[in-house]
Amino acid sequence: MPQVLIRNLKADVVARLKTRARRHGRSLETELKEILETASRHSAVEARAVANRIRRQLAGRRHADSVDLIAEDRAR
Repeated sequence: MPQVLIRNLKADVVARLKTRARRHGRSLETELKEILETASRHSAVEARAVANRIRRQLAGRRHADSVDLIAEDRAR
């Protein structure tokens, strides 16, 4: 099976990946395999198509400003 070596990752990136792996109950290697396999299944074209579909579904709707919603929630 082919192998991939990634050099010069920042320490904070590795730490976050290790935390993510622990949260999912996996080793770092298994977590990285899952991330890469998932990413390789989705193309940029597919992602744009999904984003465009969502935009069409939301078109014409009025959206509240999240700042106002947060302020209302905190005032309770």
